[in-house]
Amino acid sequence: MRLSGVSAERSTRARVARLILEHGPVAASALGERLGLTPAAVRRHLDALLADGLIEPRTTGPRGRRGRGRPAKLFAITDAGRSAFEHAYDGLAGSALRFLAERAGEHAVTEFARSQVAGLVTRLRREMRDIPADQRVRFLAEALSADGYAASASKASLGGDQLCQHHCPVAHVAAEFPQLCEAETEAFAQILGTPVRRLATIAHGDGVCTTHVSPHEVGLGAEGRGTPAGVRGAAGGAPMK
Repeated sequence: MRLSGVSAERSTRARVARLILEHGPVAASALGERLGLTPAAVRRHLDALLADGLIEPRTTGPRGRRGRGRPAKLFAITDAGRSAFEHAYDGLAGSALRFLAERAGEHAVTEFARSQVAGLVTRLRREMRDIPADQRVRFLAEALSADGYAASASKASLGGDQLCQHHCPVAHVAAEFPQLCEAETEAFAQILGTPVRRLATIAHGDGVCTTHVSPHEVGLGAEGRGTPAGVRGAAGGAPMK
């Protein structure tokens, strides 16, 4: 009975960590609501995760002035916490890419990165033909989630869509080899048939990989558009037929 209780405690703690990974930064109250836990239970799991260095506290509130009450306290995953989710092969992958770069040059790394996403492009471009334009980003997010990227899609406030990836299995390797992120951005544009702009990446130190997807009608005449100031990466997409 004692062992069962310990196992259940660990399972719940893992679910708390997973929610923070996928939806963070997030408040303790939101975690309790989603998991059906009491405030005391949520606090116990958060304290344990904080002690292990898997999450970190953050505060949010009006900048430059104090609003009423204390700033909201949120919790976000740390690099160590993200590493606990499927990063065991990072060292080997990094060594292999360094070997490739030394022996064949940086262009070989770029070609390798593109080859890694080529299968996804081929498969999803074919499937996208049957998906309405306004549902394609959500469809892509679902496909990425199935591959372990914990992705979500939402409407962007300034038009278009926003694609977020809350987990990246190759984040530590991509920090050294940005070609992996660049190839993925190109792939999104090809799959969706419209220009996309990479706004943030986990590999760069951001909490979430964020990509802005232009409205589909923009793709009809925006191919080849350059990267605007302040945006890390942009890729044009061929119109989807």
